[in-house]
Amino acid sequence: MAKAFRIQTLNKISAKGLARLPGHYEVGDSVADPDGILVRSHNMHDMDIPASVQAIGRAGAGTNNIPVKKLSERGAPVFNAPGANSNAVKELVIAGMLMGARNIGGAMDFVNGLDGTDEELHKKTEAGKKHFVGTELPGRTLGIVGLGAIGSLVADAAIKLGMEVVGFDPGITVDAAWKLPSRVRKAESVEDLVKAADFITLHVPLVDATKNLINTQRVALMKDGVVLLNFAREGVVDNAAVLNGMKDGKLQAYICDFPANVLKGQKNVVCLPHLGASTEEAEENCAVMVAEQVSDYLDNGNILNAVNFPNVVLPRESKFRLGIANANVPNMVGQISTALAEAKLNIHNMVNKSKGDMAYTLVDVDSPVTDALLDKLRAIEGVLNVRYLPAA
Repeated sequence: MAKAFRIQTLNKISAKGLARLPGHYEVGDSVADPDGILVRSHNMHDMDIPASVQAIGRAGAGTNNIPVKKLSERGAPVFNAPGANSNAVKELVIAGMLMGARNIGGAMDFVNGLDGTDEELHKKTEAGKKHFVGTELPGRTLGIVGLGAIGSLVADAAIKLGMEVVGFDPGITVDAAWKLPSRVRKAESVEDLVKAADFITLHVPLVDATKNLINTQRVALMKDGVVLLNFAREGVVDNAAVLNGMKDGKLQAYICDFPANVLKGQKNVVCLPHLGASTEEAEENCAVMVAEQVSDYLDNGNILNAVNFPNVVLPRESKFRLGIANANVPNMVGQISTALAEAKLNIHNMVNKSKGDMAYTLVDVDSPVTDALLDKLRAIEGVLNVRYLPAA
């Protein structure tokens, strides 16, 4: 019989996602001593995460609301759902480009501010529309910073709209590069990209290297009349630099998903209430992905799309399996193998991979594992977590 696992939900998680959890799972928002947690936007930094928690699943891409370092120190993976909300964000980026190009926000404010009879409104509308002349997208250049799942979809959509596309991503993966349309031109730096673009869209995580990615110096390099879009993270844009750039004519419009008091009421600034992934489809896709990833880890030890662990997937060929998380230090595999040999356990199959400071080993052995061996493995310096995963 399969071991029962408990999953706590900290936000409303799509029912389609929860349906992917196996029948031997207990799921709810008040589950005691959970083995795993599924979360969307709940801030976990201030909560006391139970010692029982073996994995966190974030139904979205960003994990800023999760204390990843703390979970890493206890050997618990933090899963996310990269790409699951990509289409939703792509569509909003395209909408944002059109809003900026046609000054739709300003035009709506203008109409909503009119009064009088319908005939008077018509006259005022005809007289005022000259202030909202826009531009069309074909032939314009879109600069994309970050060419992952979302950036590549935006590039493809922009090309189909007749735009030229230039992209920059120093950390692009081989898989992401394969998905890029061949017509995307490569920029050598962010500076090169902002000099060339009529529209700029950002699709990067918020890390030290991307903090204030768009700043005073880079705004100064832009053409006059650029439309800037930020559906990535709030901190990648310096709001003061943007507002100064709008006064200087460098920026025609700023469309973002991150409201701030300094931006409210500013001409040609449109702030949306973090709608990037707010579609039924995206929420379902994210929930399905993380539910499957967390359950596969709890049942089988497999890891896919964890932000703090390497991807390690090992098809089961034996009933008896160990999952070992440890610091990425020399001779760890040797010590694990020695402990198994001393316990007279034959290794049927074994995979070890590392990611940064973290390493993870899956081992299938041909006979049952004793508590004494588990204790011995846990006592190895640098081992963070040991899980015994016998098949049902």
